[in-house]
Amino acid sequence: MQDGGHGSRFWIGNALLALALVMLFFLGALWAHLGVWAMGLWMALAGAGMYFLMTDKGASSSLPD
Repeated sequence: MQDGGHGSRFWIGNALLALALVMLFFLGALWAHLGVWAMGLWMALAGAGMYFLMTDKGASSSLPD
């Protein structure tokens, strides 16, 4: 069985989702400074992270068809 690993899109997506997670811890302070834009920024980070994760081709599945 061949393991091709994950592509760069996978790691970019994980980094964006990790940044969105860290942002949740500081959302109260960010809300005080940015207002509703803080939630918009969080949604953009989470959405971009999911986009990069879902478009990563990665290794082929070993599951039967």
